[in-house]
Amino acid sequence: MNNPHNIYLISDSTGETIDRIFTALKSQFSKFNYQIHQYSFTRTKNQIKEIINSARKQKNTIILYTLVDYTLTEYLIKNSEKNKIPCYGVLGDLISKFSKILKQKSLNIPSRQHKLNDEYYDRVEAIQFTMRHDDGKDIKDIEESDIIILGVSRTSKTPTSIYLANRGFKTSNIPLVNDMSIPEILKKNIKKICIVGLTTDPDRLIDLRKNRLRSLRENEKSNYTNLKKISDEVKEAKKAFKKYKWPVIDVTRKSVEETAASVIKIHEIYSNKK
Repeated sequence: MNNPHNIYLISDSTGETIDRIFTALKSQFSKFNYQIHQYSFTRTKNQIKEIINSARKQKNTIILYTLVDYTLTEYLIKNSEKNKIPCYGVLGDLISKFSKILKQKSLNIPSRQHKLNDEYYDRVEAIQFTMRHDDGKDIKDIEESDIIILGVSRTSKTPTSIYLANRGFKTSNIPLVNDMSIPEILKKNIKKICIVGLTTDPDRLIDLRKNRLRSLRENEKSNYTNLKKISDEVKEAKKAFKKYKWPVIDVTRKSVEETAASVIKIHEIYSNKK
C-alpha cells in the first residue's frame, strides 16, 4: 500500500464545514489512503506556526482550510509555500487539484459520499450505541465506548453525545451526583477510554433547570434549582474530575457544536497516547 497522505484540516470554528467538504472530496477517489489531522478554533499565528511545524515533519502532506481572517490566511499560505506543502482554501477547485496530486482521474459521481458504505454503517452503529447509553441507562458494555461524558444535570451531556454519535463516535454519558455515582470501571479505566467532564456556571445552571421544570410543568422551587445545592454539585463534580485526572470542558458559553469539537480534540490526544 502507498504511503498515506497526511491531510491537515484547519478551521477557525468547529471544523464541521471543512470535515463535510473533505468527506465529499475523498468520495471522488477510489484509491485514497490518508490520515486526518484536524485543527478547530485556529485563530492565531502561533497556532498556525505549530500546525506548520507538525505538517512539515510529515510526508505527502496536504493542507485544507476555512479561515475568515485574511491575515491568518496569508500567513498560512506563505508558510505552506515556504515548506513546499500544498495548501488550499475549500472554495478552490479541489477535485481537479487532488486529481493531479494523487495522479488519478476523479470519478465525477455526484453525491457519491451519500452512498451506503462502511462509514455510514459505522455512524448508524454509533448512534444506536449512544442512544442505549444515554444518561447512564446501560453501563454493562460501557468500555466499548469511544468517548464517555460525565457531568451534573443540564450540562449538555445528551445533545453533545448525539452530535458526537453523528460524527461516528460511540458515546456514553453519565449523570454525576457524587463520587459514588461514578461506575467503578471508569475509576480504574484500564482500557484508557477517553473520559471527559462537563461543567458550567451555577447561575447559568439554575436558569437551564428552571426552564426544564417549566417545560414539565413541575414546581421550580426544589433542591434541583437551589443555588447552594447546585454550587455544591458543581464543586463535587470538579473535585471528581481532578481526582481521576479527567479533562474538563466548561460549557457555560459554548454551543453543542463547540463542546463536541473540544471533546473530539481531547479524543485525538488520547488516541495518540495509546
